[in-house]
Amino acid sequence: MSIHSSLRKSGGKTGSTRNVLKRHERLRHLMTRGLWTEGRSAFGLPKIKQERIKAKKAAPKEAPAEGAAPEAETAPKAPPAAA
Repeated sequence: MSIHSSLRKSGGKTGSTRNVLKRHERLRHLMTRGLWTEGRSAFGLPKIKQERIKAKKAAPKEAPAEGAAPEAETAPKAPPAAA
């Protein structure tokens, strides 16, 4: 029997971002930002905004510079055929 599509684990290969962090993840985030003080209660932690970063598309290849000659013009020309 197969599992219903609504019960499958989300993310998979796409790696979707979770909206809720676990307590230890929020503590680690606060420590890296320098907002955590020793002796503070681990309960009632502030919410942390999850930033989603979109992947940028690769830039298209640029045309050759104006000063550079195209490859066809730089190749040596063959002498005209004798008639």
